[in-house]
Amino acid sequence: MATVASNPTQQRIFDVAESIIARKGFSAVGINEVLQAAEVPKGSFYHYFASKDAFGTALLEHYFKGYFKEMDLILQSPRATAFDALMSYWQLWIRNQTSQTDCGKCLAVKLGAEVADLSEQMRLALHRGTSQITDRLEVAIARGVDEGSVKIAASPRQVAMRLYAQWLGASVMVKITRTTQPFDEALLQTRLTLNNL
Repeated sequence: MATVASNPTQQRIFDVAESIIARKGFSAVGINEVLQAAEVPKGSFYHYFASKDAFGTALLEHYFKGYFKEMDLILQSPRATAFDALMSYWQLWIRNQTSQTDCGKCLAVKLGAEVADLSEQMRLALHRGTSQITDRLEVAIARGVDEGSVKIAASPRQVAMRLYAQWLGASVMVKITRTTQPFDEALLQTRLTLNNL
């Protein structure tokens, strides 16, 4: 889900950091670990980022740009109904969160609870990013209502927010239980919600 940064060095830092932080979390990762893995001198880091918090904020913004591109490809597919596109999005969510590699794992899931109380700057970046995710879900749900592939009992906005919260919660429970059962339940509840059953 990575996008190209304006500078190859910055891009390398983001690529390496995303993988390490997806595995270990933000607080447990030192800047030196990222720089060594990216083979970038420390001076280059401080050329781009004023602090670790500024770096974390930039990393999240970079991550969300790539995430939105992938999400838009799925949800705006002209070859699928809105319902099918939404279900494809949730299936991708499951694949990313259950893959054996750290690449592709959702930084919003990984860092949401960890950094929200530690860094206001990063909390705001997470808030902006997750708000844009629910905005995209809302648009897809509304399109589904218009075309008849989605039948809901609440507004598209309410449903988008509920579904996103449900999937965030399921992602946390998958980590706790070390089973995919929470995703199975979330997928079932999502189908029921989008079909108003």
